[in-house]
Amino acid sequence: MASLPHSVLFCCDHNATRSPMAEGMMKKFYGREVYVQSVGVKADLDTDGFAIAVCAEIGVDLERHQARSFHELREMGDDLSGFDLIVALSPASYHQALDLTRFYHIEVEHWMIMDPTGLGEGRDVRLGYYRQTRDQIRDHIIERFGAPHPA
Repeated sequence: MASLPHSVLFCCDHNATRSPMAEGMMKKFYGREVYVQSVGVKADLDTDGFAIAVCAEIGVDLERHQARSFHELREMGDDLSGFDLIVALSPASYHQALDLTRFYHIEVEHWMIMDPTGLGEGRDVRLGYYRQTRDQIRDHIIERFGAPHPA
């Protein structure tokens, strides 16, 4: 287990499912000890309703999350150089993060997290896949940063 970084950026393909889940859990688990944001390679989708539902089950509110891209992050005043750690949750976002940080000294990690979108038929089956994704992210966060200790 490493000590908590000062700032973490989670990224995935659309900033609609995996990275918002990770951002929400990180904020819940570690409170204000870590500055946390999330982005996507693209920001062309609304926050996934199934992601909102399964995170609500563990007390993580994603209702107000607004998807944004790496580009929009800069436009809103957050520069990549200000993050200690970037955690990519998809292959495309990992490659984008490596490309955008090639001139910075920023640690970039790639966590293999299942993309639940489009998996399964019917609400209950789909929710099961989203829970698996949520739990994968939770387990990675706790393994990487230690037991939760919200402020």
